[in-house]
Amino acid sequence: MKLQQLRYIWEVARHDLNVSATAQSLYTSQPGVSKQIRLLEDELGIEVFARSGKHLTHVTPAGEKIIELAGEILNQTQNIKKVAKEFSDERKGSLDIATTHTQARYALPKIIHDFIGGYPDVTLHMHQGTPMQIAEMANDGVVDFAIATEALELFGNLVMLPCYTWNRSVVVPKDHPLAQTSKLTLKELAKFPLVTYVFGFTGRSQLDKAFQDAELDPNVVFTAADSDVIKTYVRLGLGVGIVATMAHDPKIDSDLVAIDASHLFEDSTTKIGIRNNTFIRGYMYKFIESFAPHLTPDLITEAMELSNRHGVEALFEGIELPRY
Repeated sequence: MKLQQLRYIWEVARHDLNVSATAQSLYTSQPGVSKQIRLLEDELGIEVFARSGKHLTHVTPAGEKIIELAGEILNQTQNIKKVAKEFSDERKGSLDIATTHTQARYALPKIIHDFIGGYPDVTLHMHQGTPMQIAEMANDGVVDFAIATEALELFGNLVMLPCYTWNRSVVVPKDHPLAQTSKLTLKELAKFPLVTYVFGFTGRSQLDKAFQDAELDPNVVFTAADSDVIKTYVRLGLGVGIVATMAHDPKIDSDLVAIDASHLFEDSTTKIGIRNNTFIRGYMYKFIESFAPHLTPDLITEAMELSNRHGVEALFEGIELPRY
């Protein structure tokens, strides 16, 4: 059994059983990938993938367990490399982060600017996507950690570290009837067409829950993953916008009125998700702490050593999170 063979089955599974796409991503040949998978299956005495002719059709039950273990082994090999790099030069390396547009656009710029200034020899890669895509990347070890509000809890391999709480604002043009409202109500808001985040993005679940609890049926006419897109369509008169409060910049968005909606919706919590057993290098600790000052290296280490999610949640119960 070779690490190369484990990587091949892992990557084939990640590429929806497309051996050709897997070979391209690994800069090797399709026959070479197929041959190594067959050799591994012959050695193990079972099929990892079921076939119809030359085509892979699905992962076998045994294959699912083997691929899961292969992913853990490959992750540990990366940890070995990180340990070596940490001791050879603790200020050199790479950092891969997956996050949403709202985090990348509003919460992270200063953190990243200061980090690059302090660690010029660390290459930082940012991957943007949906919360589900982001969580999958962290869960699969494609990135070092994910920063998101939704979806991280769906993956049992992720240790979730709470960073800060936030809420929402309603944004409207200055001549909109709601612009002069002193204290907005859900009933009043539900009278207007709404423009907000796609379900699964940036605390959308809390928004939907608030309307459901009030037995109101909001008229959501347009959704987007990007706060700036939402504000653009508000300007076009498509509807009333509901965005994260951080997404309204008084200078850039001076043509829009932001109305506090924190009394209408429960707070949301943005978290960092890190795969279990990940080796965290020194500069990674520094990045996390600069983003969420209460996440000290000792606290992160303690959270990573806990074996269950309830234990991690209990660890942070007495800690007051920053508010964005």
